[in-house]
Amino acid sequence: MAKLLLNLRNVGEDEVREVGELLDHHGLAWYRTEPSPWGISNGGLWLRDNTDHPRAKALMANYQAERGQRVRAEREAALRDGSAETFATLLRRRPLYVLAGLLGMLAAAALVLLPFMLLRG
Repeated sequence: MAKLLLNLRNVGEDEVREVGELLDHHGLAWYRTEPSPWGISNGGLWLRDNTDHPRAKALMANYQAERGQRVRAEREAALRDGSAETFATLLRRRPLYVLAGLLGMLAAAALVLLPFMLLRG
């Protein structure tokens, strides 16, 4: 019976490719399901054989620890050389987008707080 190894919610294509290569390298049979067109399912990477799950989980734990260190180091390097996207760079590059986002957050907060303000006053 198949066993879900990795839910693909918020997982980049590079990570999916790397995990697939990792599983192939260690001889684990797997397959990928795609996200549903209506957003109900996010897709996933599945192991074909349930008995491979403990071994695959151990491989994934090592992979994720290494990837986390690598991505953090890349982010720090990008911040040092000025190529990382920050709030300030996004504001300079897309001011209307940032303003619309901030106004949307303000409107959502006002809608949530409005009943409390009306009850108080």
